[in-house]
Amino acid sequence: MTRKFFGTDGIRGRTNEGVMTAATAMRVGQAAGRHFLRGDHRHRVVIGKDTRLSGYMMESALVAGFTSVGMDVVMTGPLPTPAIALLTREMRADLGVMISASHNKFEDNGIKLFGPDGFKLSDEDELEIEAAIQSDQKLAPSADIGRARRIDDARGRYIHAIKRSVPSDVRFDSLKVVVDCAHGAAYEVAPSAIWELGAKVITLGVTPNGRNINDGVGSTSLDALKAKVVEQGADVGIALDGDADRLIVVDETGRTVDGDQIMALIATQMADRGQLKGGGIVATVMSNLGLERFLQSQGLSLERSRVGDRYVLEKMREGGFNVGGEQSGHMIMLDHATTGDGTIAALQVLAALVRSGKKASELLHLFDPVPQLLRNVRYAGGTPLDNDRVKAVIAAAEAELAGKGRLVIRASGTEPLIRVMAEGDDAAQVEAVVERICDAVQAAI
Repeated sequence: MTRKFFGTDGIRGRTNEGVMTAATAMRVGQAAGRHFLRGDHRHRVVIGKDTRLSGYMMESALVAGFTSVGMDVVMTGPLPTPAIALLTREMRADLGVMISASHNKFEDNGIKLFGPDGFKLSDEDELEIEAAIQSDQKLAPSADIGRARRIDDARGRYIHAIKRSVPSDVRFDSLKVVVDCAHGAAYEVAPSAIWELGAKVITLGVTPNGRNINDGVGSTSLDALKAKVVEQGADVGIALDGDADRLIVVDETGRTVDGDQIMALIATQMADRGQLKGGGIVATVMSNLGLERFLQSQGLSLERSRVGDRYVLEKMREGGFNVGGEQSGHMIMLDHATTGDGTIAALQVLAALVRSGKKASELLHLFDPVPQLLRNVRYAGGTPLDNDRVKAVIAAAEAELAGKGRLVIRASGTEPLIRVMAEGDDAAQVEAVVERICDAVQAAI
């Protein structure tokens, strides 16, 4: 079945256009609600959101959909995506919903769904809901319509849960930390958790107004954080994205530490303590070859998955791994969370700094990345990767890089983009390969 609504990470798009309208959100609520009406108990869904202006509209529409099919709704207000996954499981809800477009600008919004176990839905569940959205759903009798209420203790529950990921004998009193919350969902909980563990916290991106989420701040816009870290003489900077499921770090000199370096740190630290499961970690095809070589030098493996944290998670569960993530900063630590959690990952980085007594610049750059180049080609329709000329250029590039690098070509799951990535020891060769492929794709378009 061709997907009309669900992409790599739930449903996402420009608000009030295409699939991201209030009418569609109500139908999603009805379809997902009916899908999870199993058994004779009173059914419940937990709904959270980030700080986008459209979150109120989408929340109201989803509430209407869920209650109309007989599901009770618990609303948390702005909270990180991993908090909704946690609360879904802890509150014995049948379903969890996060209203967020992650790192996108405020004009976009999205809907992410979690099952009763706190994990993102399987492809099979999404396909069934996808079909149900496009058909009429049976509504509940008047006496069985669901109720909706807001809860006030959701933030406290989440803060308490993530603090437990840090051993009780580890305190952050020696650290000065800049925490950039992207004017997003973690604007209260992330600084609070880090401060409660003893750190001196300097905040950035904690004054959301509905329109400024991810605007010049957060994990995809690091300049403000870098400047603040250096200006304040901080030990480290923490950057989350709009829904706080990803993390990028800045060391005390202002240098970026991406998801690959963070995974290398967490994996080796856990391996040293005998806590790493599966003999390595899971990352996507986009993670740098340097990470793979470094892990091999430490006797650890790197298993690769498709792009998307849900596919990382699938491979982790299949192989018994407890650490996985993406270069972009999604960090999944299954001992503590069922999905990517930027704040939990940040706490592990801060704990490692305390244990080592080293500066961030000494501890957080464990390997030298090989030259890697990613370019995007936007297209309006069709399947340019099926073009014979494009296939021939890609095949030639793969032969050229054989044994010296890697090539990853894919269509984005969330935007109309062809992503072309190459890496290898020769930077000039990598750039030339990417140029040729992008030119071929553009010509096909």
